[in-house]
Amino acid sequence: MSFSLSESRLLTMSCVTATPAADLGEQLDQYRGELTAYCYRMLASPFEAEDAVQETMIRAWRGYDSFEGRSALRSWLYRIATNVCLDMLNGRERRARPMDLGPAGEPLFENLHTPDVPWLQPVPDALVADPAELAVSRETIKLAFVAALQHLPPRQRAVLILCEVLRWQATEVAELLETTVASVNSALQRARATLDERDTAAASLEEADTDLLERYVQAFEAYDIDALTSLIREDATQSMPPFDLWLRGRDDIFTWWFGPGIGCKGSRVVPVISANGSPAFGQYKPSENGGYEPWALQVLEVKDGRISELSFFLDTETLFPLFGLPARLD
Repeated sequence: MSFSLSESRLLTMSCVTATPAADLGEQLDQYRGELTAYCYRMLASPFEAEDAVQETMIRAWRGYDSFEGRSALRSWLYRIATNVCLDMLNGRERRARPMDLGPAGEPLFENLHTPDVPWLQPVPDALVADPAELAVSRETIKLAFVAALQHLPPRQRAVLILCEVLRWQATEVAELLETTVASVNSALQRARATLDERDTAAASLEEADTDLLERYVQAFEAYDIDALTSLIREDATQSMPPFDLWLRGRDDIFTWWFGPGIGCKGSRVVPVISANGSPAFGQYKPSENGGYEPWALQVLEVKDGRISELSFFLDTETLFPLFGLPARLD
């Protein structure tokens, strides 16, 4: 059973009125944001992360009488959240990006396939990062980093996030996972080796890139190939989940845009604050009935002053409400 975010909070607060620990709801709620970020890195889905945090809060409420302050409340909540995530990941196929499934393909319509795999989903920064800490946490919610985490076994994933992202001591992680420090260090070493084999580096967005993004919006809406050429790197990549086809190289990207993807010509692009620490936009294609209909959530990566990666997430029915984007444009 799952609840919406507001329903979960109402449930928590309604329980608070029936307990001597009248401020328990507020104590738990102050950790909601960081727990959501932790669960998102574990699960690679903002919706599953919210479900995991809701379940964590419910378990914490139900088990609070047996908690008795034997450890810090924050550590106890992370233990519960870790167990919830491990339960959710048990026997599940990892969430992936198109790049995880095979090499880049040719920009041909017949290469579009929709395999039955769970896809990594983007997340609004506001859901997983405190604005004061966003600059620090941005790199650890990048799509490439979260995707790389999914290649780790769940317990290794938890160890790496707790040690490398949250900066917990090995002794604290060992206590949380009910294992030894030696086991934690061994798991951390293996997790680091796996991530080192994958390129998880992502460039930071500088203030100077604001002008780049404004020019991208103008060029994309005008479908101006000359302007787009000046903004997109020659070695850029593009993906379009739920399709497994992904493209490598600006020439192939443009072959797609001006070939099978020509329906995007005339689109309107609406900026959102950011997704996974990267600039993001809601794309609306011209509708046969007039106006513009949702087509994709675009998430961009910028490197050395040019766009290096374009991710077009086509599940607008679930993602647009999450990012506060309207159902259509008139």
